[in-house]
Amino acid sequence: MLKSQHMIITEQKPLQEIIESLKEYRKIFLAGCGECAATCKTGGEPELLKMKAELEGQGKVVVGMCIPDAPCVASQIKTELAKNTAALKEAEAVLVLACGLGAQSVKDNDRIGLVVLPACNTLCGAVLDAKGDFYEKCSMCGECVLDITAGICPITLCAKGLLNGPCGGMNQGKCEVDKDRDCAWVLIYKELEKKGKLKDLRKIQEAKDFKKANKPHKVIMSK
Repeated sequence: MLKSQHMIITEQKPLQEIIESLKEYRKIFLAGCGECAATCKTGGEPELLKMKAELEGQGKVVVGMCIPDAPCVASQIKTELAKNTAALKEAEAVLVLACGLGAQSVKDNDRIGLVVLPACNTLCGAVLDAKGDFYEKCSMCGECVLDITAGICPITLCAKGLLNGPCGGMNQGKCEVDKDRDCAWVLIYKELEKKGKLKDLRKIQEAKDFKKANKPHKVIMSK
């Protein structure tokens, strides 16, 4: 059994913000997510049923709902939307209880051309530990340095994203930005020390090539 897995972390928008975004629409279709958003308790079946009740309390009509395992996978959301064609033809808007990837995937694969609106804010990518807690550990920067830093990412875990050791504000192993947080470079030093690789710290790392983090990325696999 895996002790952790990667998740896209979301939080549900305040209800009034959602109601405001739906003010021009009465008939709503709900789309959730059976993986990340369900785990975050922002887009699984209980959350969709609660949202349905909330919207109906505001005078809206929820014409249907679906919960693909991963709405960000085109084949999955296409299948779910096809199953709900009749309900979607009644709808004026689709409210997506998933991450931004899921919301955009719904828009891209909706053949009817409905208004697609997000019910969640997307916070970060994170790992889910055995206790069910989320930890952001990767900034997806496009230039990984984990081979140099003993598998600990300074871009994410250091408040300043430093590449060559701790700043002058580190105090007793803690970060000056957050006194309750371990300094990433102290953690890296200790891990390299355990592995007998402290010599790796003598090599000065060049500044990151931030062009590699330019958005949007695309990876073409269909050639």
